[in-house]
Amino acid sequence: MKVKIVNKSKHQNPSYSTSFSAGMDLRANIDEPIILKPLERALVKTGLYIELPKGTEAQIRPRSGLALKNGITVLNTPGTIDADYRGEIGVILINLSDKNFEINNGERICQMVIAKHETVEWQQVEILENTDRGIGGFGHTGV
Repeated sequence: MKVKIVNKSKHQNPSYSTSFSAGMDLRANIDEPIILKPLERALVKTGLYIELPKGTEAQIRPRSGLALKNGITVLNTPGTIDADYRGEIGVILINLSDKNFEINNGERICQMVIAKHETVEWQQVEILENTDRGIGGFGHTGV
């Protein structure tokens, strides 16, 4: 899939780390470090603008290493970039640790996965088809 990108950052275009990677790391594009205090959140700019094909979205997901080692995650996980959005990609990070965390220019802050999606057309009915699960919800299969 070809995706148009305008890169106004000081960094290379996002790329896959391995041949089987689903996500590409995005980097902070900031003039000075951002200090995230415990439970504080910040919008971190990337300097990237993309034009996705119709029927696709970009999902912004946390980096597992940042989450495990530092308690830094994407607040609205996954963040969604719609195909008709043309603004700069910004990432809402939150510090869930008990220590300050410094975000520096060029730091890998999240990963972006491009995914296809369907547009729904609702079909109004009176009853839904029955299944073995039925209305069983949260915890219905036990511990």
